[in-house]
Amino acid sequence: MTEEQIHSPAIQAGNASGGYHVRITPRHISSLYQNQVFVFGSNLDGLHIGGAAAFAQRNFGALKGIREGLAGNSYALPTMITTGVRLSIKEIEGHVQKLHTCVLNNPDIFFLITPIGTGIAGYTAAHLAHLFKDFLDIKNCSLPLEFIQDLTDNFSK
Repeated sequence: MTEEQIHSPAIQAGNASGGYHVRITPRHISSLYQNQVFVFGSNLDGLHIGGAAAFAQRNFGALKGIREGLAGNSYALPTMITTGVRLSIKEIEGHVQKLHTCVLNNPDIFFLITPIGTGIAGYTAAHLAHLFKDFLDIKNCSLPLEFIQDLTDNFSK
């Protein structure tokens, strides 16, 4: 996440054969509508000092000490234990399942899921995209294009 953010709603995309109708999280986000939530990777210390986490704290109400869940217009999803030590994919999976429950329980909130775990945590989209397969058809969230590419045949890389 850079400071060169632009305001854009999620982009909708689908395929002609009636497959998934997914929403793509914009690559750059600088502002949110009232009912939108910025989903970012956090650490278990709840210290949002780098990358999308720092951006969420400065701009979208992420709170120091809140390592997971909703705060302001943000949702923290742990991908790191502490600086330089990432969670395993299996550990991240449990946190993704909690996000999934939160998304389903809050249909009036739109969750902009960023490419969680692909920044400071150092994973690739290919490592983590499968954790988000159950989000493809949920109407109140969007996924980053790189996750969608790994989950569907709808887009060429």
